[in-house]
Amino acid sequence: MKPLFIHYPKCGTCRKAAKWLRVHGVEVTARDIVEENPKKEELSEWIKKSGLPISRFFNTSGMIYREQNLKEKVKSASENELLDLLSSNGMVVKRPIVVTDDFVLVGFNEKEWKEKLGK
Repeated sequence: MKPLFIHYPKCGTCRKAAKWLRVHGVEVTARDIVEENPKKEELSEWIKKSGLPISRFFNTSGMIYREQNLKEKVKSASENELLDLLSSNGMVVKRPIVVTDDFVLVGFNEKEWKEKLGK
C-alpha cells in the first residue's frame, strides 16, 4: 500500500516535502488536509503509531493555534478534547504527515524521512 501523504498545498514545507518525495521516487496517495480533514479516529491511530505525544500533532505556528491560545489548552485538556480540537480543522494539525502501515512521520525532517522511507 502506498504511504498516505497529508498536506496543505499552499504550505511551503509541504511543497518542499512533496518535491522530496518526487525526487526520491516515493509514490504516495496525497490528501489535502483542508479538503479532507483527518477524523478523530484516524488521528488517534496515527498518534499511537507515531509514538509521539499528542502535542506534536498541533500546528504551533498556525494562526488558529495562536488566536485560540491552544498552547494553554494543550497543556491542560484531556486527550479526547485534544482529538476533538485536531479533528475540527485541518489547519490546526501539523503537516505534512506521512502514514504507512508501520509508522507515521509528522512534519518534514529530511534525515528522518530518508531513514524511514528508505530512499
